Amino acid sequence: MTGEQAYLKLCESILNNGIKKEDRTNTGTYSIFGHQMRFDLRDGFPLLTTKKVPFRLVASELLWFIKGDTNIRYLLENNNNIWNEWAFEKWVKSEKYNGPDMDDFGNRSQQDPDFNEKYKEQMSRFKEKILHDDDFANEFGDLGAVYGKQWREWETSKNDTIDQLKQVIESIRSKPDSRRHIVSAWNPEDIPSMALPPCHTLFQFYVSEGKLSCQLYQRSADVFLGVPFNIASYALLTHLIAHETNLEVGEFVHTLGDAHIYTNHVEQINTQLARVTRELPTLKINKQKKSIFDFELTDVDLIDYNPHPVIKAPIAV
Repeated sequence: MTGEQAYLKLCESILNNGIKKEDRTNTGTYSIFGHQMRFDLRDGFPLLTTKKVPFRLVASELLWFIKGDTNIRYLLENNNNIWNEWAFEKWVKSEKYNGPDMDDFGNRSQQDPDFNEKYKEQMSRFKEKILHDDDFANEFGDLGAVYGKQWREWETSKNDTIDQLKQVIESIRSKPDSRRHIVSAWNPEDIPSMALPPCHTLFQFYVSEGKLSCQLYQRSADVFLGVPFNIASYALLTHLIAHETNLEVGEFVHTLGDAHIYTNHVEQINTQLARVTRELPTLKINKQKKSIFDFELTDVDLIDYNPHPVIKAPIAV
């Protein structure tokens, strides 16, 4: 069974066996607890082919994490809007917001055409201010101590910081057989300051026979929208770190806690399940760059990605 087939089997399992649960977003989900998928990275880059997944968004978000950045300005500069909703929510709920009422914007914008137009206008205004107003970007573009902060600048009780990503790369180089090649994004003290607590919480690398493998534990998994991104993101991270440490790639192992399909994604999932998988693309990276911290978006690309068309679905905020 290929990696994409394992993903589609997960979708079927949730539809057939998932428990109906309420959730923080008031959307509702079908959920199972505890699941694992394996992707052999030597078989091709694991970007889904049964629907188009925008690789550029995956890559720019990962590079944002790697840089240790937590402000959405970098993402917007690269036409990446996947974190906008959380920053936008902070602005429209602040005393400095002076536009039309945006209460419950995440749900109402999907149902009320008049509200949707106002929402689009305010989001456009918000993005322009993030891109061109430094003070506004500093106040409302920052998402708190999210992934990049924890990966690159974990704050200790001694007022020091730990660059977990640099440390794990050095550990892979110097002690390849170690069982401590771990990076954690789950910092309980910082959770209140995060726009969204980390869904992908901890990852571990494993070196064997000259190959680098990675296992991710993801506490909360939006199977239709989020998980395809997460698979591709950690596959890309594994490729980049393998390149830096002169290793081949092995497996990406994806372990899920609460794996769920939102109730308003069921139709989209069924559309996807009716499609036939296609050949996986190949990842191309700029091998002139030796450190993952030097990579830019133009240094990574996919060859021969020919997926089925995109399937749109609302995001639950």
